[in-house]
Amino acid sequence: VQLQASGGGLVQAGGSLRLSCANSRRTSSNNGMGWFRQAPGKEREFVAAVDWRGAGTHYADSVKGRFTISRDNAKNTVYLQMNSLKPEDTAVYYCASALRSSASANDREYRYWGQGTQVTVSS
Repeated sequence: VQLQASGGGLVQAGGSLRLSCANSRRTSSNNGMGWFRQAPGKEREFVAAVDWRGAGTHYADSVKGRFTISRDNAKNTVYLQMNSLKPEDTAVYYCASALRSSASANDREYRYWGQGTQVTVSS
């Protein structure tokens, strides 16, 4: 199983980025997908998750109204559109494939993880 995250970079506060996560797992469309992030010196935290159909989503309070998670099962790809970025959003962002079909905020319910992509927001 390979999860390839991309789209990170350096952006000014208030700007936008769109992260992508390509999943090479053949049956990946049956699984919920999530995005997590880890800032230097901090623990990994949940950002957003989407269920297998793309109909159900779940967001961390810190990103609600600014980030949008979506998926294209035909392309086996999950996206994270990040708007109104803040310096505190700076972190390595990881995508993950869940054990189940639902959207979960619990990282213990994720089995496969991508390599991460760096997002840096300057003030």
